[in-house]
Amino acid sequence: MTRVFSGVKPTGHLTLGNYLGAMRRWATVDQHQADALFCIVDLHALTVDHDPARVRRLSRQAATLLLASGLDPELCTVFVQSHVDEHARLSYVLECVATDGEMRRMIQYKEKAARERVRGGSVRLSLLTYPVLMAADILAYGTDEVPVGDDQTQHVELARDLAARFNDRYGHTFVVPRATPPQVAARVMNLQDPVSKMGKSDDSGPGIVYLLDEPDVVRRKVMRAVTDSGREVVYDREAQPGLANLLEILAACTGGNPSELSGVYESYGALKNDTAEAVIGVLKPVQDRHRELCTDPGYVEGVLRDGAERARAMARPTVDAAYRAIGLLPAAAPATADTGVTV
Repeated sequence: MTRVFSGVKPTGHLTLGNYLGAMRRWATVDQHQADALFCIVDLHALTVDHDPARVRRLSRQAATLLLASGLDPELCTVFVQSHVDEHARLSYVLECVATDGEMRRMIQYKEKAARERVRGGSVRLSLLTYPVLMAADILAYGTDEVPVGDDQTQHVELARDLAARFNDRYGHTFVVPRATPPQVAARVMNLQDPVSKMGKSDDSGPGIVYLLDEPDVVRRKVMRAVTDSGREVVYDREAQPGLANLLEILAACTGGNPSELSGVYESYGALKNDTAEAVIGVLKPVQDRHRELCTDPGYVEGVLRDGAERARAMARPTVDAAYRAIGLLPAAAPATADTGVTV
């Protein structure tokens, strides 16, 4: 089967954008059609200032929401990145293949480093190198496909480059992965800033619908969404990004087409109302299941423990092969004590 890997970073509460852009497809398509691994990439959350307790809390919440969204541990592997040592082991080896120039061209590093320089500060070294860790996440498992939004394709391209370079220099070791963007709602935008992604790390709460928002909160956020000048409801992402965002969200929730839906509405208010109700309807089963799982934390912990064991067994042969290929001496097997007893 095709192997698929994807992950979520516990730097904020998961959003409608995470669900419509990725998680729903993981549950309805990927886990049924592929050998799929889904990871809470907690090591990536350490690249910026953070509260350790919050990272642990958000990691547990993310795992619970992945299961609540429909991921079935009988069909896929759900685990936490830091529970599998092979990620960090392979990351250093790939750093020895990557170049400084490649790292400094990564968009997120360039943007965050520039902001910190303006403030007179500096970013953590891990922010520069974490795309290599992301490549390790992917390559350790012989991943064929990485379902990502268009803002993450640069990182998959780096993984492809590092895999091909390693294979060329040291012998074929890695599968060269490919990015597979979702077909609908690849990028849900902020309701208050429809030219910016609805990101979970964003501080502008009024523009973000979180997966655990109560129905009244969802309704209020959607009804207050920024729209565009004019009166006609037209689907035009360039000229009317606010309306386009609402139409794309509605289409993703109902299975419709944004352009066709635009002809149904004569007012912004009606569109917002229907979009709010559609979002509430999509989130309800996820929220109901999340509440059930929260009453049984031992189940979630068991899923993560079993998932880490499976992931470790999948990753170790590839990582060990990479160590041998690049020139590292294999560790000797531990000696077996001689008890002197003959059986």
